Amino acid sequence: MEKIVIQNRKGQKVVVVVDHVEQPKGLAFFMHGFSGTKDERHTIAFATVFREKGFTTVRFDTTNTLGESDGRLEDATVTSSFEDLEDVIAWAKTCEWYREPFVLVGHSMGGMGVILFAERHPEQVSALAPISTLVSGYLNLEARERHNPGSVEAWQKTGWIEEKSISRGIIKRLPWSHAKDKLKYDLIPEGKKLTMPVLLIVGEKDTSAPPDHVKQLYDVLPGRKDMFVIPDSDHNFLVPHTLEKAQEALGEWIDTLS
Repeated sequence: MEKIVIQNRKGQKVVVVVDHVEQPKGLAFFMHGFSGTKDERHTIAFATVFREKGFTTVRFDTTNTLGESDGRLEDATVTSSFEDLEDVIAWAKTCEWYREPFVLVGHSMGGMGVILFAERHPEQVSALAPISTLVSGYLNLEARERHNPGSVEAWQKTGWIEEKSISRGIIKRLPWSHAKDKLKYDLIPEGKKLTMPVLLIVGEKDTSAPPDHVKQLYDVLPGRKDMFVIPDSDHNFLVPHTLEKAQEALGEWIDTLS
């Protein structure tokens, strides 16, 4: 394992971990979701599957999260995290182990980030695995309202929202500007550009990126596509054995890639 500190376009510290394999079959980048880190349980689990299949893997902490990179959680946006992904890939291109096309894997807001990259640079991406992915800012607010009626109106009115992280046990406080930034993004209109193999994994009981929202993205994909709904699983695969099922689906899909 190699840990490197790079700078993004804003001069902020971004911490990257590269796990090398001998005679790699390919290269895969992994992007965590909002408030996640490169070292969280499911991010490591997904990267482990690729490493065991012979891929060099790159994980990194975006800025404005709970990892080792710079920034404050309340400043996190889709835009800032996506720009960090672009900057990490640009840095990787200067490394001797870089190869193209590569695989992109992202969870939640990170899923949205890797899809945005693939829509803009499809020639660089050999395959795409968005997991528990957000599909659009509008649908994400719809999911929030479905799960907690009245919360979106209150958030917009007060300018802030506070919620407890189930996986971390902390209070996350976000300004309405986070939602406004997310509302700029909708993956469906440009989904036709995703001609590479795509695997969508989502939990049956995901309230942040519910299966019916992910299915809307699946329906517009023009190429080889698979969608795997994990029974009883939530957004972060905290229910016992659901993470293992996600790993199994990912491993079987990797075996089908040429």
